Amino acid sequence: METHNETAPGIDLEPAALQIRELIASIDDRQLTGPTPCPDYSVRELLGHLLGLTVAFRDAAHKKSGPTTGTSPTSALPVLPADWRSAMPPLLDELVAAWRSPAALEGMTQAGGVELPGQVAGMVVRNELVVHGWDLARSTGQEFRADEPSLRASEAMLAPQDDDRSGPDAIFGPPVPVPADASLADRVIALSGRRPDWQPGD
Repeated sequence: METHNETAPGIDLEPAALQIRELIASIDDRQLTGPTPCPDYSVRELLGHLLGLTVAFRDAAHKKSGPTTGTSPTSALPVLPADWRSAMPPLLDELVAAWRSPAALEGMTQAGGVELPGQVAGMVVRNELVVHGWDLARSTGQEFRADEPSLRASEAMLAPQDDDRSGPDAIFGPPVPVPADASLADRVIALSGRRPDWQPGD
C-alpha cells in the first residue's frame, strides 16, 4: 500500500498582498500627506510602515536575524523611500513566496524585535496586510476588497482574549462596538480598534 507524506502548506498571503498592490497603484502623490486611521501616520508614513513590515516579515519567514527583523516599528516614524512605487510590488511578491513555504511556519523567528513562533508570525503578517490595506483604502478614497479567508483569519486573531489591550504597549486599541448585522470586514476593522465609518477629516 502506497503512502503519501503531505507537507502542510504555508500561509497564502497573495490575496491580501494583491489588494495592497492595487491600492498603491492608484495613489496620487498629493494624497501622501493626508491623514489615516493610524493617528501617528500620514499616508506617506503608513506606506513606509507597510514597506518596512513587508521586508521584516519576508526575512522573518527565512529566519533571518538583523536590523530588518530586530527593529521595533515604534522606534521611529517610518520613512518612505523615493522609489517606493517600484520597490513595493516585488517586495510584496517576495513576501508572498516566503510564506508559501511550510518551513516559514516552523520553529521560532523574529519580527519587530519580538521573538515569536513562525506560525504566529504568519498570522500577524496576514492581519497586518488586511488591516493596513483597509487603512490605506479608506485614507485614499478607494474600495476595500479583502478576501473572506483573510478576513476570517484576522477575525479569529483579533477576537478579544484575556490580554489587556488598553496598555501603552498594546498593538491595537479596544474593540469598537458595531451593529449585530455588521459586515465581516466591518467586524474585523472594529476588532482592530478602528471605527469602520472612519473618513479623512474625522
